[in-house]
Amino acid sequence: MLTPREIEVLRLLSCGCSYAMVGLQLGVSANTVTSHVKNAYRKLEVHTAAAAVMRAVELRLLGQS
Repeated sequence: MLTPREIEVLRLLSCGCSYAMVGLQLGVSANTVTSHVKNAYRKLEVHTAAAAVMRAVELRLLGQS
């Protein structure tokens, strides 16, 4: 399913972080964050960040926030 990094990116997005903020937090570029998000979209079969976060919550991938 999702990689640990993809889950971490979605967790940070669910807290309201922008792609740039996620990148700063994880020490990667915003473009790398975008790649992780796109991979998560494909795996979760969704088309938006909000839908990806919601699906990850439904699947209990994000744990307690």
